[in-house]
Amino acid sequence: MGFAQNLINPFLWRFNLKLFLKSDGFSLIEVLIAIVILSISLLALAGLMATTSRNTSFGGHVTEAATFAQDRLEQLRVTTWDNIITTEPDPISPVGSTGIVYTRNWTVVSNANDTLKTITITISWDNGLNTIRLISVISR
Repeated sequence: MGFAQNLINPFLWRFNLKLFLKSDGFSLIEVLIAIVILSISLLALAGLMATTSRNTSFGGHVTEAATFAQDRLEQLRVTTWDNIITTEPDPISPVGSTGIVYTRNWTVVSNANDTLKTITITISWDNGLNTIRLISVISR
């Protein structure tokens, strides 16, 4: 029956309205299934938050390490050509903003003509478990 026929026959209109408004609520099984689905979703989000925090922390450490490597590279660039130390561990280990101690080493290798020097700066932290390396070439 169409909408126009329901307007003509008020009894059918009231009967359809009662069926439409009649609600028995949710059964216990439906509520339990909804709670299980919600719980699984929240557990997945909690795991995602832990992974995100760990990756953000690692990114911060890599940024600090790159900054310490760049600092040493700039110091070597302003040093006179003959006074550039070829290989030496840093006597003072830099400490990051989070308290992590970084180990900084560098090597300088001259080419055959002594016109170029290749500088390799290695920064490690967490007892050498994580390492980055910065390589640059300077000329006379």
